[in-house]
Amino acid sequence: MSNTNSSSNRLVVPGAREAMDKFKMEAANEVGVNLKQGYNGDITARQAGSIGGQMVKKMIESYENGLK
Repeated sequence: MSNTNSSSNRLVVPGAREAMDKFKMEAANEVGVNLKQGYNGDITARQAGSIGGQMVKKMIESYENGLK
C-alpha cells in the first residue's frame, strides 16, 4: 500500500511545518486543549481528536469561502 521509506505526514511545501504547527495551536486553543511546543503525548485521544476535528472544520470553511 505505502512505501515504508516514506512518511505519511511529510509536508509537500517546504516551510509549511511552522504554519501547520501554528494552525494546530490555534485549533487547540479554540477547543480548550492546552498544547505545548514539542511532544504532547500526554493528551487524551479525545483531546487529540477534538484538535484534528477543529482543524478539518476550519479547512472546510476556508475552502467553502474560497468558492464564493
